Order: sequence, then structure tokens, then C-alpha cells
Amino acid sequence: MNRFTMQSSSFSPGDCHFHGTLARDAAGRLYDSRLRQTIDSRRRPVSAHELRSVEALTALRIASRLMRQRMDRWADKHGLSEGRLHVLFQLMGSPDRMLPLGELADQLDVSPRNITGLIDHLERDGLVERVDDPDDRRSIHARLTQAGAKVLQGLRAEGLKWQTSVTTGLSDDELEQLRHACLRLVENMSGVPVAVGETA
Repeated sequence: MNRFTMQSSSFSPGDCHFHGTLARDAAGRLYDSRLRQTIDSRRRPVSAHELRSVEALTALRIASRLMRQRMDRWADKHGLSEGRLHVLFQLMGSPDRMLPLGELADQLDVSPRNITGLIDHLERDGLVERVDDPDDRRSIHARLTQAGAKVLQGLRAEGLKWQTSVTTGLSDDELEQLRHACLRLVENMSGVPVAVGETA
């Protein structure tokens, strides 16, 4: 069994690398001038809306890649991978801190083989255990152990700290707009309807 220790995981802006060139437009909004030059150099001209679409989605992809890099490094400092970390958080929020392996794979959008490998690693480290379903012996559940819960509780506060560091300088209104814009993209791509009548 591996021993997990809580290490300080402070991040500086130079931890992640961006190969574009940040600039500000007339309204003071950031854009990647290198990307814009590349788009402008193409033979077929693009409309203003097409340009905004390409720039926005490219910025989203870059931000997602850098977030994943940061998440991977943070998890690695604690002897985990991003996938194993997601398993632990998913189990922590589930009834009795356990889920059937098939349901866990569905919730994390990974294959059954992938979830089996993740659980194998976590079980060896003593953070998760497999338990039989008393009502269906063909079904195996993954359950968070006390050791796993302890590790996760220590990571939660630290995780919130580095996530808020990423959003430094953004107002609450900007964060809500960011959330809304990202979920509008999710809505467009997935076709998931907005729940009628549900307001925060």
C-alpha cells in the first residue's frame, strides 16, 4: 500500500505554457494575435461571426488543455492521476460512498476496461474497495474506504484553492457568464434540454 502525504501544491502562472500571443482589442478584451494573423492569412476570408467563433472555441480548447495539465500535475504530487481523482470524488458524493462499476464508468464517461484499471490502482493503494451487491452477485460496487475519504478531505480544500487561483481577476458576473457560455456549448452539442421552471 502506498503512503499518501499532503504536499503543498502552489502554482505560478509559468507552470503552464501558452504558445500564442495575448493582446487586447479596442474594447480591452483579450485575443490571440498570432491565431488571428493565421486566420487572416488564409485564402478564404471569414466573416466577423466566423472569426469570433473560431477564436472563442480555440481559446476554450487552450484553456481546457492548460487546466488538464495543471490537474494532472496536482494529482501526480499526491500519487494520483486525474482519472483516479475523479473516481474518488464521484464515490465521495454517492450514497454510502459507493457505486456499481458500470454506473461509475457511465458517470465518468470511460470504458468498463478503463474503470477496472482505475479501481485496481485505487484498491492497491487502499483508497477504494470492491464489494459484492447483495441483491445481484453479478454486480460489483466500488466503495470509498476511510483512508480514501481522509485523503479526499485533505485534497478538497487544496483543490478549491488552486481552482480559485485560476479565476483570479474575474468578477462573479464574469464567472457566471463563463459558466453560462460553456453550458450553452454543452447544450448545443449534446441536445440536453434546459430544465423548465428550475431557477437558483
